[in-house]
Amino acid sequence: MAALSAARAINAQDITDKARRDLLQLLEAVRGKKNLVIEKSLAGTIGLFVKFSTLQEYGVDKVFFLENHNVDSSQRNVVFLVRGENAKKVRTVAEQIKLVRSESKIEHDFTITWVPRRTLVSNTVLEEHGVLGEANITELPLHFIPLEHDLLSLELDDSFSDLMLRKDPTSIFASAQALMLLQKQYGLFPRILGKGDNAKKLADLLLRMRSEDDVNSSSDPNNAYLTSFGLTPSAVIENLIIVDRDVDFPTILSTQLTYQGLLDEVFGVSNNQTEVDSAILGGVVAPQADKSAAPATTAATKRKIQLDSSDKLYPTLRDGNFATIGPALNRTARRLQTDQQSIKQTEQSISDLKSFVQKLPSYQAEQASLKIHTSLAEEVMKTTRSETFGKSLEIQQNLLSGADPSTMHENIEELISRGVPLKIVLRLLCLESTLSNGLRARDLESFKRQILHAYGYQHILTLANLEKMALLTTRESHRGYLNPIASAAGDTATDITSVRRALSLWVDDVAEQDPEDTAYVFSGYAPLSVRLVQAVLQKSVIYNLANPPKLGAASIYAGPSGTGWKGYEDTITRIRGATVDVVQKGSDAGVSAARKTLRTGKEGPRTSVVFFLGGVTFAEVAALRFVGMRIGEASGRRIVVATTGIVSGDRAVGSAVESRVFGE
Repeated sequence: MAALSAARAINAQDITDKARRDLLQLLEAVRGKKNLVIEKSLAGTIGLFVKFSTLQEYGVDKVFFLENHNVDSSQRNVVFLVRGENAKKVRTVAEQIKLVRSESKIEHDFTITWVPRRTLVSNTVLEEHGVLGEANITELPLHFIPLEHDLLSLELDDSFSDLMLRKDPTSIFASAQALMLLQKQYGLFPRILGKGDNAKKLADLLLRMRSEDDVNSSSDPNNAYLTSFGLTPSAVIENLIIVDRDVDFPTILSTQLTYQGLLDEVFGVSNNQTEVDSAILGGVVAPQADKSAAPATTAATKRKIQLDSSDKLYPTLRDGNFATIGPALNRTARRLQTDQQSIKQTEQSISDLKSFVQKLPSYQAEQASLKIHTSLAEEVMKTTRSETFGKSLEIQQNLLSGADPSTMHENIEELISRGVPLKIVLRLLCLESTLSNGLRARDLESFKRQILHAYGYQHILTLANLEKMALLTTRESHRGYLNPIASAAGDTATDITSVRRALSLWVDDVAEQDPEDTAYVFSGYAPLSVRLVQAVLQKSVIYNLANPPKLGAASIYAGPSGTGWKGYEDTITRIRGATVDVVQKGSDAGVSAARKTLRTGKEGPRTSVVFFLGGVTFAEVAALRFVGMRIGEASGRRIVVATTGIVSGDRAVGSAVESRVFGE
């Protein structure tokens, strides 16, 4: 019921339908047959809301990837679908237009559709290449794409590296645009809370956009309805909580231990799909992902598997700790076997047979899903039972629990000596660095030297990138709490010891089978990002974890109360980055009319939107679903997770790894 209520509060299907409608209208505007040239990173995103067969109905003849440079001239109309912020991609579009013009004997009509907006950069680059006037230019305002009913994503794969490595604020602006659209549809966020410097920038940008919209709306006499509605606090959304990824590096660097998280760690999950070797599935006929806007380019030995709510078993498995997946699959197998035997052994009446035939498709789909997830779980188990995984997980859990990091150095050095994949080593070193506000200079130099000797000197650039991202740094005496005369507390460093204690970031006794706390997603570690959300929505839970009632004493809550960060102000200031707490109030004019409009069509449960700027892990999504379920049972409130994209430790560290090799 909680899921259905949340879906009604913010209707994910409406968002999907609008995105599909906008794209098809743009294609329909280009009359006749057309070739579609699409950026690779957009292909999977487009496939989330439209099938390739639908594109064919709207005149698309062939689909090409922009990066392959293989556009042919078989059709007069050529449509480019590309992100407009990336100058390199824009340059590629210009070069391909010039190439097609020079090689083709017929006159072509080019249409460039920038996603999500047309930019000054795109105009400048096209003008420099002399093709600005040769193409019809349009926009596809593609913002939030629902991955699930309670998970919205901008699907910006590079948002983490853009913010942390390249210091590119483009994803902040894209996030502000997407959140403003939610405000225009559901009303103002009554309260904006956040933690982190980028979260502060995003909140300020939202306020600026609101002011600009107020001015534009007031000057338009035909926009009276939107003016009154847009200036009214939402009756559906309770607050917006912005979590800057910069605030909580340890969570993304840790190995996720939920089923969905481990699938991402082992195979990689992108656009609700994972790609595995056919040998892993054996003779299983995998339900193929819907054909998206791009043709299949994978080798015959690879198969794509759809991982979303359309799967019969996946929604019940994805958020569980991996230790519980084996028993869950076993129970499902026994149930299906019992059903099958009862059908064969019992004499069936005509009505019983009719009922069975109606249920047969569902039964077959569940059986196929069981075979697929059994095969995937067996493959994941090979990884989790390996010596390397066990050793790295042991180091990780010790670091997260607050053990002395120096005692782990010998184990990390052993992993380097064994030549384990570089990303495993870097994740552990970065985890220690982010938990301890840096490594001692002597230790860091020793690790750098060992990495260069073991993995190659090109990784001088890798280590420099990690330092720039603040993932692997030298411990400095003037940072944060390490010096009493340092700058404002929490500005540059996190007092992890006091935060771990105040927010109960480590829980010793974790019930993985029947969890009582969000710490089950990492088998002991509760993500700091999720604890920040709980500090707003579940104050009593955190207080009782940090101050467990004495044995036999009456369970009376005497902890902090109130809204926002109230009760945890001191703890929040001990976490690096700016703190955001903004209350948005509507204007007096038109408030009653707007509320009446809300009551007639948009009334629903009070929903909190948790936005991750820089990406979210599947483990954090699972933890927030757990929190949402608990507060839904207690007060009827709901949580919808929104993010710039999905991130993991390998993706975060991988964005810094130098792939080139000297001499090549």
